[in-house]
Amino acid sequence: MSVYLMLNTLTDVGRKAIQEDPEALRGINKEVELMGVKILDQYALLGQYDFVNIVEAPSNEAIAKLAIRLSAGGMYQTLTLAAITIEDLIETLKERETPW
Repeated sequence: MSVYLMLNTLTDVGRKAIQEDPEALRGINKEVELMGVKILDQYALLGQYDFVNIVEAPSNEAIAKLAIRLSAGGMYQTLTLAAITIEDLIETLKERETPW
């Protein structure tokens, strides 16, 4: 499983929906988990983005599907970033390159 950061910005529709029913955020979480994506952590943000979700998904395709479905609902615009642990990065950097 790979880890991803999903930065979300509410649309006008999303802001209105969350204002009227803040618990709608929990409903979205259930939908995410039904798609096979595990929510590791979530934060509301101040600034350019409204939320960051740290999630674990089985593949790039699964996270792309989730991002498209969330955006298609009209409440969010998403920016998804793949995350690599520092330990994995260090190990990769230590590997000797093989000549082609």
